[in-house]
Amino acid sequence: MTRTNELKYTSVEICAGAGGQAVGLHDAGFRHVALIEIDKDACQTLRVNTEGSPEWKGCKVVEADLRGFDPATLGLEPGELDLLAGGVPCPPFSAAGKQLGREDERDLFPTMMDLVDHLEPKAVMIENVRGLLDPKFDEYRNEIIKQLESMGYEECYWDILEAKDYGVPQLRPRAILVAMKPEYAQYFEHRKPQEANVISVGEALHDSMRARYEAVDDPRAESAFKNWYEKALEGVAPTVVGGSKKHGGADLGPTRAKRAWADLGVCGMGVANEPHEMKDAERDLFAPAGPKLTVTQAALIQGFPAIWKFSGRKTAAYRQVGNAFPPPVAQAVGDQIYAAFEAAAKAEQG
Repeated sequence: MTRTNELKYTSVEICAGAGGQAVGLHDAGFRHVALIEIDKDACQTLRVNTEGSPEWKGCKVVEADLRGFDPATLGLEPGELDLLAGGVPCPPFSAAGKQLGREDERDLFPTMMDLVDHLEPKAVMIENVRGLLDPKFDEYRNEIIKQLESMGYEECYWDILEAKDYGVPQLRPRAILVAMKPEYAQYFEHRKPQEANVISVGEALHDSMRARYEAVDDPRAESAFKNWYEKALEGVAPTVVGGSKKHGGADLGPTRAKRAWADLGVCGMGVANEPHEMKDAERDLFAPAGPKLTVTQAALIQGFPAIWKFSGRKTAAYRQVGNAFPPPVAQAVGDQIYAAFEAAAKAEQG
């Protein structure tokens, strides 16, 4: 994944996490003014990857709870910002939870609307779980759209995008809302891929998995790698999940997900150490169910570039990866917002 557009338009992102959406929007040509996140490990991940990089010049990582955040500290005049984006917390709408919606204390849609009202960006992009588009939340979604309309925005679309259609080797449907000021919305084109760009787990992890096996001096390595690779070519991964801080160590999800991983030759009962930190090859590479994934490999399954580094201990780093928005999907949406801005600018020039 590479940046093809000039870094012409500004962006502020809330609930930035480990930077999945930020990477995608950056590659679409958005220059981040600020990435706002509450988790200290995720903030360190953002700093490690952006500070000192000419590509991310001017990007400020803000460690803050949005409920107490003062947008005036961003130093932006109303209407100056091009894009306000964010993946507000998913648990209030997730089918894996109680789907309490507005009754869930983690619902940050009201906070997002307050930020829209204060910053008056030209465009708004919000990402969430597909459960938000369930019929039970129709009224809630309509209220959000009415709020945006009252602030002078037009809904461009609120739709489900499937990550595997964008070259991400994973089943990960996400609900995406895009709204823009009318002068830009008229040029926005919501396009989904004509043909899914499906990449298998085997294709995505071939090089990294081979390197892991080649790093151990074990006569079983070559056959174990071939056995995994043959299975991993069969399809895409189930949804990578980050889990809750309330629970223990990292693994690859509930029972059904672990079965799906097993079909791809991967053991879902935990996460492996990186090759340079590996202490137990039997656990990490030669388990009966197959190799376990490293955090780096889970990030590749999410569509992160290989150079993106994750901070914190293994469980914290894996949680960041599992909760991320796949960069290629974010880039696809960002490309369309960028194109609408460009079309509007061209029309204004006559």
